[in-house]
Amino acid sequence: MTATTAEHQPARQTTSLWVLFAISFSHLLNDLMQALLPAVYPLLAQIYALDFTQIGLITLVNQMTASLLQPLVGYYTDKYPKPYSLPIAMCSTLSGLLVLSMASSFPMLLLAAALIGVGSSIFHPESSRVARMASGGRLGFAQSLFQVGGNVGTAIGPLLAAFIIIPRGQGSVSWFAIVALTAIAVLFAVSTWYAGQNRMQKPQPVAVRNKSISRAGLLGAFAILALLVLSKNVYMASMTSFYAFFLIEKFGLEASSAQLYLFVFLGAAAAGTFIGGPVGDKVGRKVVIWVSILGPLPFTLALPYVGLELSIVLTAIIGFILASAFSAILVYAQELLPGRVGMIAGIMFGFAFGMGALGAAVLGVVADATSIIFVFQLCSFLPLAGLLTALLPNTGD
Repeated sequence: MTATTAEHQPARQTTSLWVLFAISFSHLLNDLMQALLPAVYPLLAQIYALDFTQIGLITLVNQMTASLLQPLVGYYTDKYPKPYSLPIAMCSTLSGLLVLSMASSFPMLLLAAALIGVGSSIFHPESSRVARMASGGRLGFAQSLFQVGGNVGTAIGPLLAAFIIIPRGQGSVSWFAIVALTAIAVLFAVSTWYAGQNRMQKPQPVAVRNKSISRAGLLGAFAILALLVLSKNVYMASMTSFYAFFLIEKFGLEASSAQLYLFVFLGAAAAGTFIGGPVGDKVGRKVVIWVSILGPLPFTLALPYVGLELSIVLTAIIGFILASAFSAILVYAQELLPGRVGMIAGIMFGFAFGMGALGAAVLGVVADATSIIFVFQLCSFLPLAGLLTALLPNTGD
């Protein structure tokens, strides 16, 4: 490692486990609320007679607001840390949930999606920074613990929607205000610790990037990472936005049953998320990126053609392998450009959300023009992008 900041000197740090668990729990609550929106798509489609294009547009608005602001937030807070922006972010998410519970038109659904997205755009880069600050140099472990909270929340969202919102209707979304208020309380405690760390922090030498990687090589590496994130998140978008509809159309399932099967995928993804970071700390980020992006290919290719029981098995395998990528990609990117922790986290989270949003919008149009089954046949080739990992430079991890 060539960076000279304290965050790149693990021997001089101690891991603040309570902060890591608190920020991971907050990530769980945040992403649980984020996941409620796509989880209630079947209900909203029934109430408002939405087509797949409109569903894709809701996802687009949600994830574009979640993505466009993140790099700006990260860049700004690299220079001017704002610890208490974390609980403030949850206030936007809370507002979005309340609007969603009371929405009576498609434009109001879009407004709710945007407010939920804004909360996410502020939360992710700052909370990722907190995880790194509390890591004690165990960067992959810290990011995986942080990420697994989000993935568990994403998995729980559809489950709660199946048991609470779908049987009781749109208004029951407001019940989840208690989740937002809990997150605000936890994040206030984390923000107090974060503010204290900033007051105690001594000036650090400026971090420098690895000079063995040319500027052109650096740009090429980020371009490859962008393509890898694109392939991963478009496939994830196909699952989170349309997998329930795939099961309903192909196997005639009820909406609540389809949400339970989506939980299997998302639960497996949560488990896979925790694996990527610690394994990357031991064997290297590139190995994890290679396996996690390319590894699901045979299973994604088979998924559109198998029966219900095998579909559930395959989606669990796909979710487990594919989700292990992001922690490794994020830490790898931060090692390429040390000293820009918030900005890189914002770019990576923002790009991931943005590509998922665009993917959902495009896939919705394709589904309306063809069929939802064809969408999954098309997406099955996305893991081929994992071959590009061979072109990534070594960072010395």
